[in-house]
Amino acid sequence: MRFDVVVRRDEYDYYVSTVPELPGCHTQAKSLDDLMSRIKEAISLYLETEGGSPIGSFCRSASCSS
Repeated sequence: MRFDVVVRRDEYDYYVSTVPELPGCHTQAKSLDDLMSRIKEAISLYLETEGGSPIGSFCRSASCSS
C-alpha cells in the first residue's frame, strides 16, 4: 500500500500531517521525527480499525508504502 502524507506547519509552530486517502487520519507534533512516528502509528491504527491489515514497514519520505 502507498499513502501520500501532507505535512504543514500551523500557527503554533506544530507540524501537522494528514493522509488524504484516509479520512480523519491525522496527527501533530513539535518535531518532524515525532510527526513521522505518529503518522505511521495513525495509519496503522486506521487500517486496523477499518478491517485492513497493519502496515509492516514505512519509508521516510512524503509517502509511505509497504
